[in-house]
Amino acid sequence: MNITTDKAKELIKQTNGRIFSSTFIKKDNTIRTLTARLGKKYKSKTGKAAPYKAKEFNLLPVYDMQIKAFRMLNFNTLLTLTINKNKYKII
Repeated sequence: MNITTDKAKELIKQTNGRIFSSTFIKKDNTIRTLTARLGKKYKSKTGKAAPYKAKEFNLLPVYDMQIKAFRMLNFNTLLTLTINKNKYKII
């Protein structure tokens, strides 16, 4: 099923912390598959806030289940999204 990036954001927010998978293009132009979830809260080690607002750059902070660390999901380079065994292609 083909969806827009706005619909992808909406679907990810509706996961309510359940695990989802996404494929996107990294900054070095390699394709990466990310297995992640929302709902886990990031706690800064230094106590400082992020120097930018992720939403302003079309990013979403997610928790990478394989690396066990926080990553930014870039909706500008998102290719596919899999939620509950439903695969979506981003157009």
